[in-house]
Amino acid sequence: MEVELLKDNLKEGLNIIEKIAKKNINLPILNNTLLSTDGNFLRLDATNLELSVSYWLLGNIREKGKISVLANLLNNLINFLEEKKLKLKTINSDLVIETENQKNKIKGINPEEFPIIPKIEKEKICKVDNKILLKAFSQIIEIPSLSSFRPEISGVYFVFLKNQIKIVGTDSFRLAEKNINLEEKIKKEISFILPVNTVKELISILSQKEGFVEIYFSPNQVLFEFPQEEISSSQIQVLSRLIEGEYPKYQEIIPKKYKTRIILKKENFQNLIKQAGLFSGKSFEVKLATQPKENRLKIYSSSYDLGENESYLLTKIEGEETIISFNYRFLLSGLSNINSSEVIFELNGEEGPGVLKPVGDESYIYLLMPIKGS
Repeated sequence: MEVELLKDNLKEGLNIIEKIAKKNINLPILNNTLLSTDGNFLRLDATNLELSVSYWLLGNIREKGKISVLANLLNNLINFLEEKKLKLKTINSDLVIETENQKNKIKGINPEEFPIIPKIEKEKICKVDNKILLKAFSQIIEIPSLSSFRPEISGVYFVFLKNQIKIVGTDSFRLAEKNINLEEKIKKEISFILPVNTVKELISILSQKEGFVEIYFSPNQVLFEFPQEEISSSQIQVLSRLIEGEYPKYQEIIPKKYKTRIILKKENFQNLIKQAGLFSGKSFEVKLATQPKENRLKIYSSSYDLGENESYLLTKIEGEETIISFNYRFLLSGLSNINSSEVIFELNGEEGPGVLKPVGDESYIYLLMPIKGS
């Protein structure tokens, strides 16, 4: 293999794929990246067997070939090099990196030992704007709970409808759902559970990219493809296994009505919840008491060791008087994922779930269960 290319292009690709090639004692080959020529491109691959990332960059391909080297070592070396242009070539089983003033040689491993990156039959589901998908992921990612007993809630649930994607996360104590409307209709309704680690990797990539991501599906895997700008070719592919199992029928627990409805200034409410949380102790419990006649919300907490806190917030309240307790950290988490300056908080008695919504945006809801018997 012999390739000439720009250092910055290689650096960008290595920064993306290196995160997958983590230190693996049992299978050292997974610490490597596979470099291979693919037409007019140099292709970089990394995998942890559950998740694979491939990156294509344009280069002057003088000789075809492939080699596998330590991803971390190669990335660190490239970061030190100052020259803009590089030459990569293989000599026997080594990768030689040459610049105008330097020559480095990295010991390689037989590329045939590198795991095969599966290919899936491309059945395109839809195309989504990168920024919209990034925002949706950021509103969901903190919620799923890693569980060996209930692996289905360890991931992010996707439901593709005719012209909409529903993205859902839950840890059984709270739940968030984000809806994305699509310009193109989806031919076939599909649902799957994607591992959290895959979503985190996608967030990292989406935060660096403009444009669109295309989503492809097969029964056991899903592919997210980022096309090259102005070139009919992939730049990045993220291929992930799916989590087996049936996702909880979460829509059954989302209340269709409410007993009490509060409209709050988000920042004011957040500050008072944080303040009350200082006195909540190990239970993290903060109590809310709605007072519709006075149009105010009482927020209070106490613990034997720390003391007590009580504050009132003038706001719009309709419906019943309610006294209800929540884990203040879960409440703050939901508020932080809402971008509007005002929020709607719907309550359903002392033991029913509370639902947070942005004012003026029906695409996102955050549901949390109260602390019972307090």
